[in-house]
Order: sequence, then C-alpha cells, then structure tokens
Amino acid sequence: MKNLRYLLSLVIILNSQKLFAQPKYEFRGVWVATVVNIDFPSSKNLSTQQQKDEFIKLLDMHKRNGMNAVIVQIRPASDAFYPSQYEPWSEYLTGKQGQPPSPYYDPLKFMIAETHKRGMEFHAWMNPYRAEFKIGKSSISPTHITRRHPEWFIDYGGVKYFDPGNKDAQQFVVNIVRDVVKRYDIDAIHFDDYFYPYRIAGKDFNDQSSFVKYGNGMSRDDWRRSNVDSIIVHLSKAIKEENKYCQFGISPFGVWRNIDKDPEGSNTKAGQTNYDDLYADILLWLKMKWIDYVVPQLYWEISHKVVGFEVLANWWAQHTYGRQLYIGQGIYRALEARSYAWKIKNELPNQIKFLRKYPQIQGSVFFSSSTFSSNPNGWNDSLRNNYYKYPAIPPPMPWIDSAKPEQPNVVFDSSKSAYVTTSLDLYLSENEKNDLINRYIIYQFEDPNDMDDNDPKNIKEIILSGNNFYHFNLTDIPAGQNKIIIAATALTKTNNESLLSDYIYLERKGNGWQIVTEEN
Repeated sequence: MKNLRYLLSLVIILNSQKLFAQPKYEFRGVWVATVVNIDFPSSKNLSTQQQKDEFIKLLDMHKRNGMNAVIVQIRPASDAFYPSQYEPWSEYLTGKQGQPPSPYYDPLKFMIAETHKRGMEFHAWMNPYRAEFKIGKSSISPTHITRRHPEWFIDYGGVKYFDPGNKDAQQFVVNIVRDVVKRYDIDAIHFDDYFYPYRIAGKDFNDQSSFVKYGNGMSRDDWRRSNVDSIIVHLSKAIKEENKYCQFGISPFGVWRNIDKDPEGSNTKAGQTNYDDLYADILLWLKMKWIDYVVPQLYWEISHKVVGFEVLANWWAQHTYGRQLYIGQGIYRALEARSYAWKIKNELPNQIKFLRKYPQIQGSVFFSSSTFSSNPNGWNDSLRNNYYKYPAIPPPMPWIDSAKPEQPNVVFDSSKSAYVTTSLDLYLSENEKNDLINRYIIYQFEDPNDMDDNDPKNIKEIILSGNNFYHFNLTDIPAGQNKIIIAATALTKTNNESLLSDYIYLERKGNGWQIVTEEN
C-alpha cells in the first residue's frame, strides 16, 4: 500500500511539473501608462536625457523579469508622444500640451528602437476616445482637436470624450492610427477598455443629436454598439492596409456579460459589463476576426465572490474563436491598502499557474510598469527565478504569417585558436536576405544527441539580428559540465522560427574549451 501511494504521489508530481512547466511560446507584457505620468515619464519636468535614461531603466527591469513585450501608451488623451500632424505633443511628456521635447527627439522612435534592441515587442497603446482628462485642469493646446471641432465632443463626469456616434470623429481616430502604423516600426496597435465611458449613476451621456442623425430606427443601445463595431472594422482595415504584419489588440473590461443577462455570459455579478454598459461587443470582434488578440482585464483575485479571477479566465478560454488570448493581471492591487488578497505572496504565482492550465490562454499582461519598481511580495524575484526563468517567444499568429525562415549560418572566427577560455565570438548570417528576420535565438545544449529546441531552458538568449554577432560567455558554465553544443535559429517579426543551424561543439580541456567540430 505504501509503495502504491508513493507511485501515485510521484505521478501527481510529474504531471504537475509538466502542467506548470514554462512554455516556449508565451506572451509576457507590461502596460506602461503615460496618462498623468503613472509609469513613464515619472514627471512632466524631466529633461530629454532623463526621459531616455528612465525608459532604458524601465526596459532593463522588465527584461530581467522575463518580459518579452511592453505596451506603451503613446496617445493618452488625443495627444501624442511623437511628432504628429493631427495632434499636439502630450502635456505628460513636456508639461505643456503642444510643446516639443527639448533638446528635440522623437520619443516613440527612441522607445521602439530600445525595445527591439532587447528582443522585445513594442505595442503602441492608444486611448480611442478620451480627449481631455480633466476638464478645465488639463493643459490644452490651441491646435487641439477639441478647440478645432468642439461639436465632436461630449462632457461626461469631468472628462471630455469624442462622441463615438460622430462619423467625422471616427475617421479622425482612424487617420491617426493609420499614420502611426505607416511611419513607425511597431509590432501592434493596442486599444484599452474606454470606448463609451463607464456609467456614472444619475448622469446621461448626451449623444442625442448624433442618435437622431444616425440612429436609423435602432434602439439607443444597439446603435451605440454599432458605432463601436464600426470603428473596430475601420481600424482593422487601415492597420492591415498599411502593414499586414502589424497586430491589432484590444484590452476590454474583464466581463463581457453576466449570465443573468445572457446564457452565454460568465457566472459573475459585475456592476458594469462591456456589452451592456461600454457598448463593446468583444465576442463579435473575435468571431469576425477583426482583431488579432484580446487581453481582458481580470484585476480580481482568485475566489472573488462576485467576479472570480478563475471563473473569468475559464470563461474567456472558452471564447477565443481562434484568436490569441492573454490575461490582464492587476499587480497594482498589491499596493492598495485594503486589497487584502493581494497581500498574499502566492496570489500572483497561483494565477500564473492557473492560466497555464489552458492551451487557449497564451500569456499575461501586467498593470502596470511602476508597480514592479517596488517589487511587491517579492514578485520580481518570483518571475526571474521561477515562473519566467527562461526566455519565451510571443506566440505566432498563423493568420498573419506562417512562413518559417531559412535556418541561419553560425560560425566562429576560425582565424583565432580553436582553444578558448572565457568566451567564443559567434557570427550569424542568412543565405538569402529576409526583411522579416529581426532576431536570433541562441541555444545551448549539453548533448548533441539531445538537442531539444522546444524546451526553453535550452535558450541562452534572444538577440537582435542587426548586429549579426554574439559574444558567448563560457565562464558561467557549471564546473561539472564538460560539453557545450551551440546552435541558433532565425526568428521573424511575426515570431516564426527557423530550424536549428549547424552546431558548434566544444569540450572542456584544462582551464578552457576545445572547439571540436561543426556539424549538422
């Protein structure tokens, strides 16, 4: 009986290890909010160099934590973190809306370059319809769209919003997105949950004039949903026309509909929902393939009585319709005085382990960047040393591109000695030019007969392809390991990976390493 219990325990442990093993393909993103300087820049008064230094420090922290993407808010309130013909410079960048950085630089171009340099994706986050964050208190340029077309806007709860029913306003937003996709090497356009604003008790969102003009006999609710559907369709078309490889992602509120309103809804009791209150029919957009990924904001804890994290994660996993699903996780709540569940050290690890049970859930996005600076509950360490210990690749999207690149050539400098002590300089190249290749994956194996490139523990590093050079450090190889096999793959912007290159085989000899052979 004891032996049987031991065997059963062993099976459970092995299955558990397999279940929660780190996947090779997993989206690991962080939201970087710029509105009211939540995450970046930390102040409106930073110099250009201070802004650059701060963003580099931010990226390096997230890279160490195992992240492979940042989602940076470049249009927080109908303003811009880049030179735009449509909208003025953001007050959150320079302190005064319309005032460019001094000394001048293009923050978006800089942020994209630094992000890509670290082998990470850059998703350009835009707030679609917020135009003035605090009416009468925000800095507003004379050229701001609220000054040029005041008839497009509705004041609600102290905030000025575009009227989503106004066709000219819709086209204006589409033009802005098209411009960014055309001019910048971004990996995705990302919209958050603010389409129609969250309801305020006793206050009406006064879009009556647009409803009279464009309602066409629909109910007010159906008409509002059709307005949001309309801009999603137009945005999707514009993005793909400018760059067919650019992703389009939406991060909605965590509840589509409650089950008491719709049998297809989740078993939750949310006070507001996407469909009924924000007029965002996310499921329709997924079904119609208008978007490439969805990141529902599940900022609640496991076992929450009204909107349980696990209940909603399970629900969304059943409603992906073939698109990528990443889960938004609210680590900021660990800093809230009364969010007691988020003071528990295992809350985040347990959420990650739960999500990895579902093949339909392919990653996480954390709100927000600055929270990591205080390392709440030691979660930076948990990610670095355990859950995100090995690098991961954002999952490919075969409907965008499924073509695998050719395997790269990897050689060492043969003019130098075949005996090395501390490092080996590798040179990588392609047989044919492929503009989609933007990274190489360097692999390190222990046995030429067991080169498993599906196991992320064998990934040494993911590097930018532009340098075509890698300095392989040999001093960190464990003393008991006497063989090293080095190989590489090419990775496209769309995260399609080539086959392994020819490998380089080294054996320990004395105080260094002897390069034995290069083989297929």
